[in-house]
Amino acid sequence: MMDYYNQLVHKIETKTANIGVVGLGYVGLPLAVEMVKAGFTVCGIDLSENKVNNLRNGESYINDVSSDDVKEALETDRFLATTDYSVAKELDAISICVPTPLSENQDPDTSYITSVIDNVKPYLKKGTLITLESTTYPGTTEELILSELNKMGLEAGKDFFLCYSPERVDPGNDTYNTHNMPKVMGGVTERCNQVGTMLYSNYIGNVVPVSSPRVAEMSKLLENTFRSVNIAFVNEIAMMCERMDIDVWEVIDAAATKPFGFMKFQPGPGIGGHCIPLDPMYLSWKAKGFRFYSKFIDLAQSINNNMPDVVVSKTSQVLNVYGKSINSSKILILGMAYKPNISDLRESPGLYLYELYKENGANVDYLDPHAHSFIDDEGEVVRSIQNSLDEIKQYDAVVLVTNHSDFDYEAIADLGVPIVDTRNAFEQFDMPHIHKLGTASKVNKREAHSVAL
Repeated sequence: MMDYYNQLVHKIETKTANIGVVGLGYVGLPLAVEMVKAGFTVCGIDLSENKVNNLRNGESYINDVSSDDVKEALETDRFLATTDYSVAKELDAISICVPTPLSENQDPDTSYITSVIDNVKPYLKKGTLITLESTTYPGTTEELILSELNKMGLEAGKDFFLCYSPERVDPGNDTYNTHNMPKVMGGVTERCNQVGTMLYSNYIGNVVPVSSPRVAEMSKLLENTFRSVNIAFVNEIAMMCERMDIDVWEVIDAAATKPFGFMKFQPGPGIGGHCIPLDPMYLSWKAKGFRFYSKFIDLAQSINNNMPDVVVSKTSQVLNVYGKSINSSKILILGMAYKPNISDLRESPGLYLYELYKENGANVDYLDPHAHSFIDDEGEVVRSIQNSLDEIKQYDAVVLVTNHSDFDYEAIADLGVPIVDTRNAFEQFDMPHIHKLGTASKVNKREAHSVAL
């Protein structure tokens, strides 16, 4: 009789392995679709009945997966979405793609992972491969999953297989997607790594095995902490250039002509998305358990988190040029999603800016053709205004936060409304009422009167 390893290898090779994906969000749903395309039978598990019902009706709710993709997956009869964890008893492999937010104290919240394991354990059959994809601190896979399964008398590499493979989803990226993004794989044992790499190689173009889950977990945090630190550095350079009356955007473009030794990062109104605002804090939190305190991480986080306040200060300076203050002014935030051409609002700096402008007495609205509404700090639903030049013209200032390609930048610039541009989106328009982050605002009173409403 074959052992569990060889049984699973045979099922993977013949594509008879039943695979489960727990968490059907920005990571899990694209992964499930790729699995189906590769010829596997896939069961998606999510506690949201709304998501499950949408998928059963062939409707997608994320940018990177179209409704046609969902319909095609359903038509194969190899894709099922459910809220019922009991299907785990039929699964040969399970990929966990649930959120890992920060608590109010800025500590990692791993409750979603522990909840999945608690729900799966009663149905887990021997020989199952479990792969955690959720971003988290080094040691999570072994501390939260391995230890729990060991308590059941199960041995990794023999009775079950356990890996960590960090997600690298970049919503809205037209070049790199789930299939062609290289994937790191770290198994608890050599056999775990082998079977994990073998399975994922069916639907991921390049799987990169490493020696352990902790190496894989650390690699993910290094990737995004690297970005956080460099974004913070260029944000500080932007503030420095503004003080010195130097255009930071021109400086960055000039430096980027060097073919080696320089990587282009750009300043902005703050950092958003699930990864960069959170991942460095996982690492900082874990390091403190080893009595290691990362000054770089904490400093970068402080600079990046302060950028919305910098934008508010810039807005105040611009309005002052036109004889106005933020208090009682009508301010329009242009773009609320955390990055261009998607609807994702997670940790978007625009959300913080919205609240800061309100706190300073402004009458603030937003316009975003992708993100149509959000819930503010008071629990109220805030909806995007219509994308109308006549509407935009009524505001005292427009603050460009997210540079969606949908915006008609030339037409907006021609309105003459004072603009605070945090993304250099209006770069090609040399007009005195356009004020870029990282450049000194210089408009004399005569010019100000000519463009003020």
